[in-house]
Amino acid sequence: MKTSIDYKNIIFCLLLVIPLTWGSCNDSAFLEEKPMDFLAPENAYNTEAGLRQGINGLHWSVRNDFFFGEEIQEHSSTYKGLGTDVAFHGEDPNSTKFVSNYVNYFTSTNLIVREWWRRPFRIIQRANLILEYIDKSDINWSTPTKKDEFSGETLFFRAWCYRHLVSNYGDVPVVTEVTSEFKTDYVRQPKADAFKLMEEDLTKAVSFLPDRGKEESPGRITKGAALHLLTEIYLMEGKYDEAIQSSTRLIDNMGYKLMTNRFGSAGNSVWGTGDVFYDLFAANNQNLAENTENIWSIQFDEPGVIGGSNNRGGRAWGPAYFRMGNTPDGKKAFRGELIDGKYTGYSDSLGRGVSWIRPTYYMTHIVWGKDFDKDIRNAKHMVKRDFYFDNPESAYHGQRIDFSLYPPSAGRDPIRDTCQYIYPFFLKFYDPCNVLENPATSGNGASYKDIYAMRLAETYLFRAEAYIQTGQKEKALADINVIRNRAKATPATVDEVDIDYLLDERARELYQEECRFYVLRRTGKLVERVRKYNNNPLTPGLNIQDYHVLLPIPQEQIDLNISGDFPQNPGYQ
Repeated sequence: MKTSIDYKNIIFCLLLVIPLTWGSCNDSAFLEEKPMDFLAPENAYNTEAGLRQGINGLHWSVRNDFFFGEEIQEHSSTYKGLGTDVAFHGEDPNSTKFVSNYVNYFTSTNLIVREWWRRPFRIIQRANLILEYIDKSDINWSTPTKKDEFSGETLFFRAWCYRHLVSNYGDVPVVTEVTSEFKTDYVRQPKADAFKLMEEDLTKAVSFLPDRGKEESPGRITKGAALHLLTEIYLMEGKYDEAIQSSTRLIDNMGYKLMTNRFGSAGNSVWGTGDVFYDLFAANNQNLAENTENIWSIQFDEPGVIGGSNNRGGRAWGPAYFRMGNTPDGKKAFRGELIDGKYTGYSDSLGRGVSWIRPTYYMTHIVWGKDFDKDIRNAKHMVKRDFYFDNPESAYHGQRIDFSLYPPSAGRDPIRDTCQYIYPFFLKFYDPCNVLENPATSGNGASYKDIYAMRLAETYLFRAEAYIQTGQKEKALADINVIRNRAKATPATVDEVDIDYLLDERARELYQEECRFYVLRRTGKLVERVRKYNNNPLTPGLNIQDYHVLLPIPQEQIDLNISGDFPQNPGYQ
């Protein structure tokens, strides 16, 4: 079993923070009591071990809220590009959920709009509490640098959350202290204030955090992660020279390098083929010391590990092949696994996808262009495009599924066939050889593979973006071709290099990893590219309007702010 972040007792550490977000009554005698036999900040965060659990709680929240670590996955799906130029909702393209129609979906009372607001602020509240106790607790630290390391990691998460809030909502309250009383007079401060705080927090974090390889355990935050995030913040601000400086420092001086040779032990075990890009995403390779490309990876643990959680991203991206019904000769298309004498209809090796995130035609075809069969990022071990009938009772058993084989009398629904049942399945989140096989829920197909939150490849593309924005196209070209050369793709030319080409390269390299919304917003391309490339068959372009560059402020926040004005974003009611 790998040694990674210990999530034990995290729930208790989170619960002790929650009352502070509700407020308190200063005249309550309860507040005068000294907690002796229950968890409260003053007795949970007065030791190094207690503060470590508090920071582990920040990791736990980030994993659950943003990286498919929980059952409610609509939030994570949107974070990973659903409703942009790269993906639409395949299970029901006409759904009232999952960003199928911007006008109908992005309203001030929408659940996900509310959660995009609540979750970062909830983590910020916890971070502020931890920072308060790091500074005021009289702790016998295990090493001279441990206090700074804990501070740096907590500051990183506070900045990471403000990055979400500013990108999604624009001007937001900037809260740097624990909110211990019910507050009804918040003010939307200029986003410049939030950017200033993020820069300050991350600059401190870079100085406080350990170097690569010196962190306590896999998944902990390092100087490299803070520099990577700082670079992104500079790009959001339009501080391109600063972005070039910070990304160059990370690329040249922090011990990270792109992986260019095969590594790990996966070999060609899954599909009979493989390459270095496959190795990057093979199970158990993310935290290897030899993996010098990993900057920050989200940790998932095997069943039975305390605090563990499986990665459900494959379920969100996977096609619901098992729902497609019968073969052309009327037999069940997928017989599936034999459990307790019955066939389940689905396979653990393919999982039990629900087609929440269906890649667009742009993502499956257009973006690959003339390198469709050459670029290793589009290889069959990275994108499963062929599915086969699985039922020995049928004459079609073992044949590639092709809906043209069905007679018109079969009454197939082409939208369901190609949006929900069968479509190209990108496999970064999934590994058929490392799934949670459970006889009671065969076909669950959840994975415990760790996933990247930051990779050095994106740092190169950050710098290329800054070079483009400052007119240094030759330097941008060099960075882009570092990535393309590793992918065995045709090198780009200087005439091709612009923001749209960069966005294409990001899609090829970082699909399923980047938060596409944030990238398209900061480059001013969200509305244009959703209209151009999102081919939802029932709502092409998803009815996106110009004002959708920001989300609406949740109505509950406006309603609760009774002692001050809290204006809505333009275009929303």
